[in-house]
Amino acid sequence: MTVVIAGCGDLGTETGLRFAARGHRVIGLRRSTEKLPSEIEGQSVDLSGGVPTLPVDTSIVMIAMSPDERSVDGYRRAYVDSVRTLATAIHRDCAVPPRVVYVSSTAVYGVTDGSWVDESTAAEPISPTAIVLREAEDLLLELIPAATILRLGGIYGPGRTRQVDRVREGVETMSPEPRFTNLIHRDDAAAAIVHLTTMNAEPATVYIGVDDCPTDQREIVEFLARSLDRPVPPVAADADGGSRGQGKRCRNTRLRESGFEFTYPSYREGYVAVLAGAGVRHP
Repeated sequence: MTVVIAGCGDLGTETGLRFAARGHRVIGLRRSTEKLPSEIEGQSVDLSGGVPTLPVDTSIVMIAMSPDERSVDGYRRAYVDSVRTLATAIHRDCAVPPRVVYVSSTAVYGVTDGSWVDESTAAEPISPTAIVLREAEDLLLELIPAATILRLGGIYGPGRTRQVDRVREGVETMSPEPRFTNLIHRDDAAAAIVHLTTMNAEPATVYIGVDDCPTDQREIVEFLARSLDRPVPPVAADADGGSRGQGKRCRNTRLRESGFEFTYPSYREGYVAVLAGAGVRHP
């Protein structure tokens, strides 16, 4: 098969390498193609305005964009505009409609009371940038109704060590109230994309991509402190008393029921691998 990775950053590159290892031709669309590994053919394009040229035999398109600035305008260029240009290329160039997977975020669920979320939960974002993410999802399904949206939780993994570094350096703090976080290791995110685009059954329209263990953020900080033989961080002096809410707890039942199996079913296994230096972050 020919696989196109639109937005070939860390996650896209890892996913592309997994497709290449299966013997597929992989084309990565990004501005700086010189950073791509040799297994991925590069096509230099700014997807916020330039329409790429796709091979006629393209079977899979993965869309995994990231903004160049964390503003509403930056998100609109990265997500909404790129969906429009990619849909144009797909309809113009591909002989047969490819299987399309779009990487979105659990941020589109504006739940803040710690309750459980699944794909049946109304996706009603509350932050300005999450509203743009939801707009991009709607546009994609309008232009390519058979596409699949994978709403990922917080991605961690090789080279994503900001919280580890804060604990190690003794500058991390703890919230006084529960605040749930939903994570997925980068390698499981990449594996889930390969799974959804190659499984025999037609994928559903929406999947939540998180591990088995939505967790109070304080528990993760304590785990990292013990693993690094560092003191448990103190409660933040300027703690907001939980005014930001308790977050949400996302279920991965639909992804699990599709036959997907996690290498890192919780933050424990995942952070053990991170702390051991397993894997590399792709530029």
